[in-house]
Order: sequence, then structure tokens, then C-alpha cells
Amino acid sequence: MIRNHPTPSRRALLGGAALTALAAATGAAGTANAATTTPTSPAPWPTEFPLPDGFLPEGIAIGGKPYAYMGSRANGALYRTDLRTGEGRILFAGGTGLLAVGLKLDHDGLLYVAGNTGVARTHDSRTGEVVATHQLTEATGHFINDVTLLGDRAWFTDSRAAALYAIPRGRAASRPRSRAGAVAGAGAGTEAGAGAVRTLPLTGDWVQTPNVNNANGIVGTPDGRALIVVKSSPGELYKVNLRTGHATRITLVGATDVVNGDGLYRVGRTLYVVQNRLNLISVFHLNAGSTTATLTGTITDPRFDVPTTAARFGNRLYLVNARFTSPQTPETTFNGVAVSL
Repeated sequence: MIRNHPTPSRRALLGGAALTALAAATGAAGTANAATTTPTSPAPWPTEFPLPDGFLPEGIAIGGKPYAYMGSRANGALYRTDLRTGEGRILFAGGTGLLAVGLKLDHDGLLYVAGNTGVARTHDSRTGEVVATHQLTEATGHFINDVTLLGDRAWFTDSRAAALYAIPRGRAASRPRSRAGAVAGAGAGTEAGAGAVRTLPLTGDWVQTPNVNNANGIVGTPDGRALIVVKSSPGELYKVNLRTGHATRITLVGATDVVNGDGLYRVGRTLYVVQNRLNLISVFHLNAGSTTATLTGTITDPRFDVPTTAARFGNRLYLVNARFTSPQTPETTFNGVAVSL
């Protein structure tokens, strides 16, 4: 497009000349003091940061501030890293029999933790203190794997049973109702009561495969009316009705499956599926009804070493390397990495 520029007036020309002379004088003074006033560029944020040896990470959560929270499969510990510096510290020391797998951070500072053996916990993200524990189901035959926040509830997947579980969000909802059922080793928190837990059996297209991990990552649909769940084996995506539990298999376009699908992250109608042992993130575009997902690209990186879950800050996705194919010992090193979106 061509833009017309009007001829400037004599007053404007004279004013411009005066400004030019002033700028020249200012520039000369600035040059004389350049040695002492030149600003230094801030150091770029690191794209990789260490975790404690033997930490066995899997989940990662980031809120509105530049801090990443990661959970340990070894003992349920929580670690917090400052994304600006890569420096971190243990926020919650964990304990015998505890695990921390999927994590989500709420706007009120509560950190929701999937605890694997039938248990979910909420923590204060500032202090690490256990606010409450939630016995979602019995421990045997269940694997509480991941969590997402949607509406007034936190929703958890169970990789070994055809059901989702929900607990109310918020500090008032996490107030203990009874000390009688407190989970051993959970610290100061107490059980929030079985009445607070909603169990949503999965029906419809969902067929539970025995002896493998089924439901894994979970995220809300763009319209907030349903959930998307990845089924790690054989690698499928499902849209789940929040009221009935009816699961509709999402049609994949451009990909045959999402095998080893683990963490899910969504930005608008863009869905990121972390495929752990493939060291790959598949990027899909969801249609308006979240019934079709079209592959638009993939993200990989030589630093990936079985990444499991992802969280976003700014224009980056941050992931933790679970290193499932490496020895899981107290001496094994672990880290988190960032990739650009």
C-alpha cells in the first residue's frame, strides 16, 4: 500500500533543525561518557537446568511466575527451580511411601500432585507444606498418574483403571474433614474426606487394556466443556464428557498414533503430546469440536532423554527428562530442558 506524505511547513522545518542540533550535542556528550554508561545485556535464561541426583522426576508445573515445580518418583519430594537462573532447591523433602508424578499449579498457589498409589495431595507452593491428602481409590491395582485443572475441580487419571477422579479446587475445599483417614507419611496434611472425591468411569469408545499404562496425560478442551486424555498404549487420544464419562476417540490426521503418549499441554487449539520413549513432542491442531487432531509438526532435541511432561512459560516449553532407559539409582543424574515454541 502506498501512503501519501504531506509537504512539511516552514515552521516544522525550523523546529526539526533545532531538534537535530540538540540531538547532535546530546550525542557528543553521550559519546564522551560511553565508557561508564554503556548498559550490559541481561544474561539469557538457561535452556537446561540440573535436578538432584537420583531425583527420578516425571511431572513439571509452572504458573504465572518464572518458577518450575517438579516431583519425584523416588520419595514424593518437590523441587523448585528459578527459570531465570536455573538454580533450585528442595521445597518438600518427601517421605517413605510417597510419590509425586503429575503436577499442576493453581492461581491461588496450591500445587496438585498425582501420587500414584491411589492418592492425590495438595501442597502450598510457597512453603511446600502438605495442605491435604485425598484418597482417590484403593492403592492396589491403581496408578494415579496425571492431573489437570478445569472449572472448579482438579481431575486425575488412573493408568490402571478405566476411571477419572476429581476433587474440588481451592484452599477451602482442601481443609481437612477428618483425621481418621490420614495417609501415612503425608506430613502435616490430613485426608480431605471420601465425600470430596468424584469417580467418573470411562465408557463409550474406551477399552481398558490389561497390564499396561492406559490413561496418562490429561488436559481440558479449548471450550472447557470436556477433557482430553491420552491413552499411552496403544497411543490414542480421547475426548471425555465431564458429566457422563463417555469417551470418544479423537480422529488423528497425519499420524497413525501417539504411542508412548505421556504429558499433554494445550495452547488454544494447539495440542502438544509428549511421547516419552520416542524423545518427541507431536504438535496437533484441534478442530472446533475437539473430535479431530491434525498433525502440524514435531519437536525433538538431542537433549531429550525420555521426557515425560511439559509446562509452558513465555515462548518456551519446559520438560523433565525421566531417563527411563537409564539406571534409576541414587547416583543417576537428571535435568530439565527448554525448547522454543
